[in-house]
Amino acid sequence: MKKIEIKTGGISLTAELCATDTAESIYKALPIESKAHTWGEEVYFSAPVNTSLELNAKDVVEPGEIAYWVEGKCIAIGFGPTPVSKKNEIRLATKTNIWAITKDDVKKLLAVKDGDKIIIIKLA
Repeated sequence: MKKIEIKTGGISLTAELCATDTAESIYKALPIESKAHTWGEEVYFSAPVNTSLELNAKDVVEPGEIAYWVEGKCIAIGFGPTPVSKKNEIRLATKTNIWAITKDDVKKLLAVKDGDKIIIIKLA
């Protein structure tokens, strides 16, 4: 199973890749270094990957699901309500491809600020 690490500030998340074309494309592009942006309780950042929306793409995600926003060419990690959420759901701006899963506490990302450096590296 392929694994990655996402690091920003003193925060580190380890994730396992899903068996998808998006996951493979992102893995091949690693390492990725970018600047974080926040939108409600979501952190997103640009990633130089070209892929298409997958059949199982979704806009409401579960904590720990790491998404790729095709139109924005960004990785998105939702960890709580966003401006478009209904009640306590984690709703991203549009449908996204889920490409990795972390069991780490994504609520740690509350400490991330716009402009923070964020890096993704291969672990295995």
